[in-house]
Amino acid sequence: MKTESIVPAERIEHCIYVLRGHRVMLDRDLAMLYGVETKALIQAVKRNLKRFPEDFMFQLSWEESRSSRSQIVTLNEGAASVRGKNIKYLPRVFTEHGVVMAANVLRSERAILMSIQVV
Repeated sequence: MKTESIVPAERIEHCIYVLRGHRVMLDRDLAMLYGVETKALIQAVKRNLKRFPEDFMFQLSWEESRSSRSQIVTLNEGAASVRGKNIKYLPRVFTEHGVVMAANVLRSERAILMSIQVV
């Protein structure tokens, strides 16, 4: 079964980073692709934490967040700088399995289609 692309593959590829030896997506990028606010994604994850072991999702340390921030801003062509320079919360990152599980806990058609496209 062929699924139609919702977002160009290049845009998705720019949202994938390598951290701690894993290919991951930041919570804000995943939320954007799934068509929800980052806050809604995190709330859904928190309600279903047992579905997200460390090899599915982990939270960045302050040091990782600071050191990767300039790289991520550059790669996203400034998108991360739109909301300001300082972060209140440490970002969560999702591995390939976490991307699929996030779509399952969000239960939206767009999230399901996007998770297939991302994977």
